[in-house]
Order: sequence, then C-alpha cells, then structure tokens
Amino acid sequence: MFFDVSQNNKEKAFLVFVSFKDYKHKDENILPFKKQPTEDNIEELKNLALSAGAEVVSEIIHIQDKPNAKYYISTGKLEEIEKTIIDSDIDILIFDDEITPSQQGNLQEKLKIKVIDRTALILDIFAQRAQSKEGKLQVELAQLNYMLPRLRGKGLVLSRLGGGIGTRGPGETKLEVDRRKIREKINTLEKKINQVAIQREVQRKLREETGMFKISLVGYTNSGKSTLLNSLTKANVLEKNMLFSTLDSTTRKLDMDMGVEVSISDTVGFIEKLPHQLIAAFKSTLEEVTKADLLLIVVDISNANYENHILSVKKVLNEIGAKDKEILFVFNKTDIIIKDKNLLLKSINLVYKNAVFVSAKEKTGFDNLLSKIKDIISLNYVKFLIKIPYDQSNIESQIYRNCKVHEKKYLENHIRIVASCEQKSIMKILSLASENKKNIQIKQYKTKLNKNIEMGR
Repeated sequence: MFFDVSQNNKEKAFLVFVSFKDYKHKDENILPFKKQPTEDNIEELKNLALSAGAEVVSEIIHIQDKPNAKYYISTGKLEEIEKTIIDSDIDILIFDDEITPSQQGNLQEKLKIKVIDRTALILDIFAQRAQSKEGKLQVELAQLNYMLPRLRGKGLVLSRLGGGIGTRGPGETKLEVDRRKIREKINTLEKKINQVAIQREVQRKLREETGMFKISLVGYTNSGKSTLLNSLTKANVLEKNMLFSTLDSTTRKLDMDMGVEVSISDTVGFIEKLPHQLIAAFKSTLEEVTKADLLLIVVDISNANYENHILSVKKVLNEIGAKDKEILFVFNKTDIIIKDKNLLLKSINLVYKNAVFVSAKEKTGFDNLLSKIKDIISLNYVKFLIKIPYDQSNIESQIYRNCKVHEKKYLENHIRIVASCEQKSIMKILSLASENKKNIQIKQYKTKLNKNIEMGR
C-alpha cells in the first residue's frame, strides 16, 4: 500500500480505462490495438490518484472500436458513468489516457463534475511534490503548457498572474486575455529556468574539469532510487513508499577508493506515458542523465510488471538522447521476493547480462554493485604520469581542464604530474604530446586502476 496523503475532504474519484479494437493511432509508436489494461495498470492509476489526495470509489474498463470524437468514450457507456456519478456522489472523473481539450470540456459540461486525464493527474502530483525553486518553476511551466489549449469560451480566472492597466488590448475577450497572460507567464518561466540551467551547467563543468566520473540513477518511479542513493552516500534524501516522492535532482560524492572522484545523482522517477510537457520542462534536470558516464537503471524486481517498467525507462532515455549511455541494471528490493527467488534471478541474468541484484533497504548486494562500478570506471579511466618541459604549459593547462591531478612536482628540467582522466581526454593529451615526443614523457601509472603500460616517451 502506498503512503496515504491525509486529507479531510478527499475528492471521490472514478477511474476510466478505455481500449480500442481496430483503431490505428496517429502516433506510429502506439500499437493499432491497445490491449485491455492489466491489474498493474489499474493499480498504478489508483496509486496516482491516491498520491494526489483522492479516494478511488469506482472504476470502469471499456473496449470500443475507436475514440468517440466528442467524448472519447462511447455515448452508451457515458450514460452508465453518468448514473454512477449521481449514485456514488463522484467529484472527479479520471481517464487513464490523455483526452483532447474539447473532449474534456464536453465531458465536464455533460457530467457537471471535474474531468481530468492521466497527464493532469501526474502534473498535480508534481505540483505537490516540488520543493526546490527549480522544481517549482519546471512544474508550473508544464502545467501552463498543458492548460493553454484547454481554455474554453467561458475563460479562466488568472488574477494571480497579474492584470490591470496596460495588460488588456482594445476589444480583447476574457478568454484572449487569459491566453495572453499564460503565454507571458510561460515566457517568464522559461527565462527563469534557463537562468537556473546556466547555473547548473557551471556546476556540471566544474565537476567535469576535476575529471570526476559521473553516475546517474534512473528508473521507474518508486523503484528505490532515493533509498539506494541514501544507502550508498548517506545523502538523507526523502524516502517514502509513494509515487514521485522526490522530484529534485540530488548529487553526492561516492567514495570508491580508486584515486578517481565519483559523483552519483538521483533523478525524477519515470513512468509509463510520462507527460511530454514534463520531459520538456525538466530538460535541464534530465541533462544530468545525458551528461553522465554511467547510468544505473534501478528496477523494482518485486513488481511483476518490471519488464514493462524497463521499456518505459528506455523510452524516456531515448527521448532525452541518452539511449547510448553505458548502462548497469540494478535490480532492487530482492528482500521482498520470497517465492521462486533463485529461479527469477537466474532468468533475469539470462536476459540482462549486465545486471546486479541488491536490496537498498537492507544494504545487501552492494559489494557486487560497487565491484561492477569499479570495473566500468577502470575501463573508462586512465591514471598516468607525465613529464612536461616548462615551455609546454599548454599541455599542463589541458590536463587541469580535463583531469584530476593527484600530484605535481617542479623539477630541474620539467614538471612531473600524476593525474587521472577519461580515455577520451587522455587521447587529446597524447595528441598534443605526439608533437613533441622527444621532450615529453607519458605513461600509464601502476595503480588500482591500471597495470603499468608504456604509452610514449
């Protein structure tokens, strides 16, 4: 059971699941036939509603040939829903799929209650969870982009966004004023988010300049990413058994005892059909993922639908341009599995070769996880010794920009530096050094990372 959001007057929610027989969606990525929702799909929407503070009192699953242009759901089934709304005193109708602005308006006019879709529900949860300034700005931007096409003839009261002298043009209707206010607010939010993104980029570049190896935790919401981050780094990030318990990105140092600095970042949890408005709004936060050297995809192994969760995570990674990153699958919550545990782990190992099994809560399996991470870092990092003549300061500055300097000594004829950095950075340094092979000496350094291999003299 997910964390119950205590609320004196919870809205009574009616959940609606609709699938179609012979309808080809305009989006080619969506299958022509949308399968009937599974128990996991139904339970997930229930938990989303619960997380938003609603009480689910009824649900309906309906299969029809194609979407009804006016109401999305067929008129016959809509009459049945209308009767249930009256009998059960329903406050809000929630569709599992995104409905069009006109369908939403038509449904609200007919049913006389609030009608929202999955996207609006997730946006509402994000609005409740956002804590940081950046998170709040991103959520508000996503909500306004979602709201803009849904303004209808009666308009929307937006006095909190401003108004008064100088804001109304001659002949403008209330609806047009509201639209203009939202667009102006969107532009303002985008500018503020860009400013925060610039600050984030400066911090990221500082980490890159120190040669830090960057790890990002990604995964389906409630897979245990925050618990894993806390267990590995004592980050003290909020942990709750609820959807989207944390939204703000958190970065901490991970002590690997390798002579290389390692950072690990938690990110917002993904979910099936994650609203595109959120992906766009959280672009700067999700850039932590695109800039990472390694992605740990955290999977809740106790969830029977974990394979679909992995597909949903991969889809989002593809959308943000991170599908080709180095990946390590971390199957979490092994402490919950009781039945056929060994058989399950063996079957997963056959499909996912690069996988480890842990319990973030019980802190088990960490030795194997950290060992795998060390192996990946070792393959990506080089620790080296270089002797640079005093007239080759350009190479020294290149090392400081791209590497972690461990030791530096000024000798009679040269500067002796011991540093470590990624393979791609060492190639740049080697390229510069190749122009002066007689004067520059460089070789890999014998450490926990590498064996002693001559690289050039």
